Amino acid sequence: MKDVNRTVKFVVLGAACSKANSRRLVTNNGKPRFIKSKEALVFERDVKIQAPRLNTMLDGDLSFSADIYYPNRRSDLDPSILLDALQNILYKNDRAFKQITTRKFLDKKNPRCEIEIAEIDWNELGDEK
Repeated sequence: MKDVNRTVKFVVLGAACSKANSRRLVTNNGKPRFIKSKEALVFERDVKIQAPRLNTMLDGDLSFSADIYYPNRRSDLDPSILLDALQNILYKNDRAFKQITTRKFLDKKNPRCEIEIAEIDWNELGDEK
């Protein structure tokens, strides 16, 4: 157990897109491939630009909480593009997340993601000792 668990809170401005629904089909050497859409690549870049920089990355078991404000109701609730974009900026690998909470809201004028990531003490056995 650490002496102090750190928490990072920040806001990413812009409309989040679903990683699963933001793919495009391309061919590479005659083979079909699905890659991220241009919209997803731009959003991922924006997340990386807007994310805070820490002296040392968050470590150990982590929790992730995000309130995602979409510009319309059509968007799927999907935090995976956020988790991927923040990897190697705030934490080494998104496998460290033991808790993920995401909520969907509507804000046509100011789409954004309000994010909180925290180091946590986690018992992988649940209630067992």
